[in-house]
Amino acid sequence: MADVKICGLTRAEDARHAERSGALFLGAILAGGPRHLAVPDARQVLGAPRHGVRRVAVVGDQSAEEVIVLARELALDAVQLHGWRTPDEAVRIARAAGCEVWPVLRITGATLPVDAVMWAGVSGTLVLDAFVEGQLGGTGVALDWSGLARSVAALRTELPALRLVLAGGLRPENVAEAVRLLAPQVVDVSSGVESAPGVKDPERVQQFVQAAHRAAETSR
Repeated sequence: MADVKICGLTRAEDARHAERSGALFLGAILAGGPRHLAVPDARQVLGAPRHGVRRVAVVGDQSAEEVIVLARELALDAVQLHGWRTPDEAVRIARAAGCEVWPVLRITGATLPVDAVMWAGVSGTLVLDAFVEGQLGGTGVALDWSGLARSVAALRTELPALRLVLAGGLRPENVAEAVRLLAPQVVDVSSGVESAPGVKDPERVQQFVQAAHRAAETSR
């Protein structure tokens, strides 16, 4: 089954609805942009740690020390690493914060960059997102899933235990196709289920979760 991450949450009621709809991962953005939250607001939106849901924060160019502090303050399950990092920094963040790190590769074409294996090996999880100049995510731009299929298959041959998180331009209408072509373990959506930036549409959230779960079942 493809698990679902609803990202760019800015309202506690949207987070609760996403959880009730079957999303396993709830995401808050602490990296600027229209969905940016300060740490106190992210705490309110994501809620306390609890069974059955995992809480993720998207970070950008904060220092490793800043990321460690905010991850501890929020008691996060994972930190999604946008911005420039080194593998050593990522490992240090994971160890000091006591949570997973999810390196992000921002893709422009139909092949993975040469450092994909290195980054996938840092934590066993890799996020693929579309590259859009000046924006970290939530752009609505989709990747070339068909074109990437061969590169992703080769990566999985080297790292069979890889957990692939697919982001970028996903929505209820196309998530089944993305799951069919790349078989990600997690599908990550933000703008594709919104009525306005940061405001989730309850019906589209539910449609997305159902479509992702159904597609994963039928593609087995």
